[in-house]
Amino acid sequence: MEKGQNSMVRRCPRLGNSVPFDYCEICGDEQQPCFKILDCWWEHFDVVQYLKDNLTEDQFNHLLQARPKPKVSSLIELIEQARKRNS
Repeated sequence: MEKGQNSMVRRCPRLGNSVPFDYCEICGDEQQPCFKILDCWWEHFDVVQYLKDNLTEDQFNHLLQARPKPKVSSLIELIEQARKRNS
């Protein structure tokens, strides 16, 4: 799979609608991968190897240790991100 490929789409458990893989790569903190990217994509392709190939070792290790934020904080951040995209 090439970096930035946008053809794979799946339902996001956080948003409740379909999103492309590209979105999952940048929707997390500081435009990093979502903390659920491994959980969501492992059945579709070797997402672990893809991320190892495309992230620094520190970024990958941070992703492995990531924990979800409280639901309210997460929702507020998602709303702010949507507002910025639509501005």
